[in-house]
Amino acid sequence: MSEASRLCSGYYSLNRSFVEPFQCPRRGEGAALVYCCGFADLKYCCSEPGSYFPYKHSYMWSLSIGALIGLGIAALVLLAFVISVCVLCYLFLYTKPQRLDTGLKLQHLEASSTQEGGNTQKQF
Repeated sequence: MSEASRLCSGYYSLNRSFVEPFQCPRRGEGAALVYCCGFADLKYCCSEPGSYFPYKHSYMWSLSIGALIGLGIAALVLLAFVISVCVLCYLFLYTKPQRLDTGLKLQHLEASSTQEGGNTQKQF
């Protein structure tokens, strides 16, 4: 293992304070934490090279409360949209007036003209 992977260079943290370079593992940390990991503003010792998160998997739940609330709201909006579409389709399909009786009886044109023609001949 190279010495460069064990040495964490100095950096400026988020609160603009300079953190001195340090050697991994630090005093009081486990012997398996031999790599320098992290970001430009947060460096720490870890057991796997290229690790970017210093916390266990539980950090995901604490960081994503806003995302869960946003997804919940989006799901409710989508559900309301689907229910609205279903209700509107039902109203459109089943509340249309059925065939209205206009009071007029429909007949074939040929049948009516034959009857009229027969009536006109009898009148002469």
